Amino acid sequence: MDQNNQPNQQIDVELTEEVAEGIYSNLAMIAHSNSEFVIDFIRLMPGVPKAKVKSRIIMTPDHAKRLLAALKDNIGKYEEAFGKIPIGQEAPGFPMNFGGNFGEA
Repeated sequence: MDQNNQPNQQIDVELTEEVAEGIYSNLAMIAHSNSEFVIDFIRLMPGVPKAKVKSRIIMTPDHAKRLLAALKDNIGKYEEAFGKIPIGQEAPGFPMNFGGNFGEA
């Protein structure tokens, strides 16, 4: 079916009170296989030697790429409104690599 002829599909998304509160994370660790990306959102606290994974999101490579595009778009809009987000040139001394293909954000 041609995109111009497709009916407007709407998805009703439910957001519970608990989920709406959100979870704070100041570190993300990313791993992937040939079939999925795993993003662990972690909270590091000063002076605490152990960090906790607060949420783990698993998605297909296709959805990971869509997330990347959405983040790029939203960061661009944010920086237009509020100015450039400063990022240090050096990677932090954490996280330790626990094996697998990890990136950090």
